[in-house]
Amino acid sequence: MTAPGRVSLLRLFLVFARVGAFTIGGGYAMIPLIEAEMKKRKWIPVEELPDIVALSQSAPGLLAVNISIFAGYRLRGLPGAIAATLGATLPSFLMILAIAMVFSGFKDNPWVIKAFRGVRPVVVALILVPMIKMARSGNRSWWAWPLSAAALIAVSVLGISPVWILLCVATVAYTLAVMREKGGRR
Repeated sequence: MTAPGRVSLLRLFLVFARVGAFTIGGGYAMIPLIEAEMKKRKWIPVEELPDIVALSQSAPGLLAVNISIFAGYRLRGLPGAIAATLGATLPSFLMILAIAMVFSGFKDNPWVIKAFRGVRPVVVALILVPMIKMARSGNRSWWAWPLSAAALIAVSVLGISPVWILLCVATVAYTLAVMREKGGRR
């Protein structure tokens, strides 16, 4: 693995700029590209990526920005976080700016409408693939799968905020750890 501080800020910016420029669908769609870049360059161990994604989801803000912040910080501290974040967001910002300047004349064009409808299923697939990979790598025990399914149902069907689910699971995990520790002292 690359030692922190060994990655140039320019290289970090350029890698995240490429990810930001070629990702349609935002944060979840960026996960497989960021994972591939980190694995290819041996910047961050693959085992740490689910932790970075989990932290990024629980922090306020956009997932792509949060992933960039955590990965950049892991590699180069605060300057790395800034370089990675600028790299991930600048291409999208410039593209949206250009589209906004031109799109108003084409927004009712049937070809444009059809193109956006055609991209939707691809974006869904780009989001599902990293979620399935994360579930496979993160659910290492029998009870993790029903817990994941329950959380999915609670968020998607019942509309419960993920924050409440995380707080509940963290409380239960803490309680179980304390109970195990007290049981081990006897």
